[in-house]
Amino acid sequence: MAIKSLSSTISAGKYKGKKILLPSLESTRSTKAILKGSLFDSLQYDIIDELFVEVFGGSGSMGLEALSRGAKHAYFIEKDRAAFQTLKSNCKAIDEEHTTPLEGDSFILFPTLLGKLTCKAYFYFDPPFSIREGMEDVYEKVMGLIASIPTDKAHWIVIEHMSTLVLPEAIGSYTLTKRKKFGKSSLSFYM
Repeated sequence: MAIKSLSSTISAGKYKGKKILLPSLESTRSTKAILKGSLFDSLQYDIIDELFVEVFGGSGSMGLEALSRGAKHAYFIEKDRAAFQTLKSNCKAIDEEHTTPLEGDSFILFPTLLGKLTCKAYFYFDPPFSIREGMEDVYEKVMGLIASIPTDKAHWIVIEHMSTLVLPEAIGSYTLTKRKKFGKSSLSFYM
């Protein structure tokens, strides 16, 4: 029996309709189309000519959507080897020149990437849900990364998380501005 390859598509912008391959669901969790649509409805034209950083990149669907909608460059960090190969393939197929996929642990690579950014960026954190084995403290570690971002480096920080998790009103210098729930997943926006 043939294995069906999973894919999604870019929903708007210059790459609208282009296919994005998705890694195995054993290593990553794909973002729902409704959640992605809501995020980019919130960001609207703000991301035009801006940097977009997708931490825990998976397939790269959020950063590639940002590029399609006018971001000037997207950075991705992904630890899982198979997911990273899918991510690299997607970047090459969509816009290799304006993407930088980085393979490795987000908690190790993020501070280095942050130090290399020369202007403000939009940050999207989509860590593995803490119900996965070995991920019990993932949100505490993500909050540590967010608290480390200098305010002159971030426009907005968005976290995709389990809806059962209520994130704090403030993380470091950043304040929760809105929260949107989509079934089992939610988005929390910090500025």
